[in-house]
Amino acid sequence: MKVAVLGAGAIGAYVGAALHRAGVEVHLIARGEHLQAIRSAGVRVLTPRGDFVAHPHATDDPTEVGPVDHVFLGLKANSYAAAGPMIQPLLHETTSIIAAQNGIPWWYFHGLKGPHEGYRIESVDPGGAVTAALPLHRAIGCVVYAATEIERPGVIRHLEGTRFSIGEPNGEPTERCAAFSRAAVEGGLKCPVEPDLRRDVWIKLMGNIAFNPISALARATMAGICRHDGTRGLVVAMMQETVEVARRVGCDPGISIERRLRGAEKAGEHKTSTLQDLEKGKPLELDVLLAAVVELADLTGAEVPTLRAIHAVSDLLNANLVRAV
Repeated sequence: MKVAVLGAGAIGAYVGAALHRAGVEVHLIARGEHLQAIRSAGVRVLTPRGDFVAHPHATDDPTEVGPVDHVFLGLKANSYAAAGPMIQPLLHETTSIIAAQNGIPWWYFHGLKGPHEGYRIESVDPGGAVTAALPLHRAIGCVVYAATEIERPGVIRHLEGTRFSIGEPNGEPTERCAAFSRAAVEGGLKCPVEPDLRRDVWIKLMGNIAFNPISALARATMAGICRHDGTRGLVVAMMQETVEVARRVGCDPGISIERRLRGAEKAGEHKTSTLQDLEKGKPLELDVLLAAVVELADLTGAEVPTLRAIHAVSDLLNANLVRAV
């Protein structure tokens, strides 16, 4: 198996190192000091499960890699539309694209039987630009239940979780999913192939849609948001509205809001990726979280006043950030 990790940051480098440890031919595509550190000393993973070092090939030029069996995307979803030139050299006829993203994926209604089959979510795939870069027939979904960070260039701190759930948009079992899953498990990850990955999408989104924008607006950690009565109530309202939208597009997350809150409290003084991006002055990955669910509410007639309000203010925050870049 040959795998390219495009966007070998905290999550991408962690997955690439695990796959390399399993004997997979891995190529990390990164840049800057992080790339230089990997080239000189490999990827060092610091984890409670036992530190290790992997030495996969690393480059900033996909043409050095050539076609692969799987492209693992570690990019932010707001970078997908522009990723086509980087991905094209990595593709052969059957190459899959495994996108480890938060929020609603561009492939969400691909292969989903029902009244909305084939619907393109404009806020996620504006003008079809993401589909053009990442063709739907290549897509394998991936929901990440792991937390990592770049402690310093070339060094990944694994904080918690090893689960990377994957699945085909149409829910069918395929050898390409099974093969990637086997390799990931051999490398020390959990990688179940789910017949209904959309349920995982919504379970994770219940937390992301509330905690990510609130953390940026309030400059607060997840535990801090839970401790404050006002923001805790806001999280509950946003989760309730999100579950209603999920049900209207045919998916019941099947998990209680209190359970999701307990999971967030366990994360402690953790800064969400959105807050971390804000502190670095980087654009916020909000379209696939808030804007997408508001669009689906419009599609299905769901009432989501809290989501609309938080989307409005966080979208303004993001617009100001983009103008400042």
